Amino acid sequence: MSLINKIFSIKNETDFNSVALEVFNFQYQNTAIYRSYIDLFKSKKIEHYLDIPFLPIQFFKSCKVIAKKHSIEKIFQSSGTTQSNRSQHHIHNLTLYEESFKIGFKNLYGDISEWTVLALLPSYLEQGESSLIYMVNHFIEKGSSESRYIDFKFDSIKLLSDKLRDKKVLLIGVTYALLDLAEKGSVDLKNWVIMETGGMKGRRKEIIRKELHKQLKSSFNVDFIHSEYGMTELLSQAYSKGNGLFSSPPWMKIIIRDFEDPFSYKKPHSSGGINIIDLANIYSCSFIETQDIGKEVSNGEFEILGRFDKAEVRGCNLLSF
Repeated sequence: MSLINKIFSIKNETDFNSVALEVFNFQYQNTAIYRSYIDLFKSKKIEHYLDIPFLPIQFFKSCKVIAKKHSIEKIFQSSGTTQSNRSQHHIHNLTLYEESFKIGFKNLYGDISEWTVLALLPSYLEQGESSLIYMVNHFIEKGSSESRYIDFKFDSIKLLSDKLRDKKVLLIGVTYALLDLAEKGSVDLKNWVIMETGGMKGRRKEIIRKELHKQLKSSFNVDFIHSEYGMTELLSQAYSKGNGLFSSPPWMKIIIRDFEDPFSYKKPHSSGGINIIDLANIYSCSFIETQDIGKEVSNGEFEILGRFDKAEVRGCNLLSF
């Protein structure tokens, strides 16, 4: 079985550990920046995925993180105000990304063809080269014929709520855009799934998720607000069906690191920095130390609590080749 097939066939912890070690060995041998970083810290034999060092996410802002001798099919970029401070994810195989987001969504929500997908993502469309837009474009293409991008016009939403009353509807939107829409008035979308992607993108004052969801639930007459957790540097997403509790696909794992010691990990229900293992990200780096703060709750579920407030580290400046 190929390594890619192994990744999407993971069923338990033993499978995950075995595939994670295989992916790590491939990336250590082939991803130069990751190997150089690991060689600075590696002091013991790596026999379990918890022994694997995590690459700080800042490296994606200043380095090309991709396996040697592998072509680049696409470069995704994070949102940002200038070209210099946008993370870049060099993608060797877009089909692998598509496989990851299709299976990840289907595991929780069913086949995308059963859904009408409405997307409210203006800032991502403006920035261009967004991995989220690539995924949503695919969802719109594979969803029902009514699937499309929408605007802020309140009357348009009211018309759609009547037209699609008996359909499975997914409204996915960036946080500030959903809030802008909610503040235009109340509309009954009780049969819809409202999914926020997080972030105000500098457009509005940040608010805590609990208050955000309370406002959106009230305006849209829904019991729960769903959430998507992903980032430019990954090829997989975690989803929450409500109450801010996220779950990941079998090939993705969230590990909470200690605030003071990045090589120590916290027990469940303790907050710390979020490390992510995304085994689908095989041609880049699957082991990433993020700047998000969270905690593991139970059964692999986790919460996102915020972000670190600290100076940016330019990773490549720390290393020489």
